[in-house]
Amino acid sequence: MASQTLHITNGNNLTDYLKEQRFEGHFLTWQEMLCEGPTTEQIATQEFYNLRKDFLQDCYDIEINEEELIREMDILNHTEQFQDIVLWFEYDLFCHINLIAILTLLKQKNIQLPFYLVCSGRVKGEKELKALSELKPDQLQQHFKDRINLSAEDTELMNSLWRVYCGKDHNLFKPFIVQKSSFPYLSSCLRAHLERFPDSETGLSTLETHTLQMISDHKIKSKRHLLGYILNFQGYYGFGDLQINRMIDLLEPFYDQQEERLVLNDKGIQAIDGTRDFSSELRSPMIFGGVKKLDFQFSKTENKLIKTT
Repeated sequence: MASQTLHITNGNNLTDYLKEQRFEGHFLTWQEMLCEGPTTEQIATQEFYNLRKDFLQDCYDIEINEEELIREMDILNHTEQFQDIVLWFEYDLFCHINLIAILTLLKQKNIQLPFYLVCSGRVKGEKELKALSELKPDQLQQHFKDRINLSAEDTELMNSLWRVYCGKDHNLFKPFIVQKSSFPYLSSCLRAHLERFPDSETGLSTLETHTLQMISDHKIKSKRHLLGYILNFQGYYGFGDLQINRMIDLLEPFYDQQEERLVLNDKGIQAIDGTRDFSSELRSPMIFGGVKKLDFQFSKTENKLIKTT
């Protein structure tokens, strides 16, 4: 008789933490970063693996052990041994795109088990949003007790979002931003996603502009120092070192390294003042699901993506 829980976590740190806290069951650690790079509607197919493997190799020089990955994912083909599945994911865009994909994959595999979500973010008595691995043991236990029982409608919602993400029109996310759901941070993440596209007036994304503003407002001594600032103050993005460092390098034309600090140059000042369009100088080939970043810009006045001319 099935008696175990399958815990699907957002990373090795959390998996290790849950094991230390003696959470019982089997653990599947989700290692992907689907908020960047091309995707396909059908997940965990050979086409999907090939796309992701090529992207991670080309963009971040990460080599994927495909055989090991497929072996670990095979547990989803044998879920008859489990009584339920608990998804451990956080408030940020990085986690939410993965969460959307995982729930879509569970639907594609026609897994008929109760699904639960443990999602961290705002914690009573805490000023900053918290990652799951940052919670104290009693807070972690309380989050687990308060886990959200996901319905068939919730799974269908995430399946719809995945189709949009893999498609060519990400403005289709807009109705979902104002739709109530069981996912307390979904609206904020979808808004953050649209603002990853270049601003229609400056050519910089919201986070890129925010990064230059940090250099202007604080005494940032080095790229490494800047990385620390962004990791702590990036809002709903949830990006890791690899992604942040890539953005910092992309923004090099906008700042100079002086003896003791980073300083904005003329381009950087124009960028945060919004007095010049740098679209032609920031030619990042990044893809978000089914859309090339450079094919669209985000218009604040129209509050939507517009086709790049």
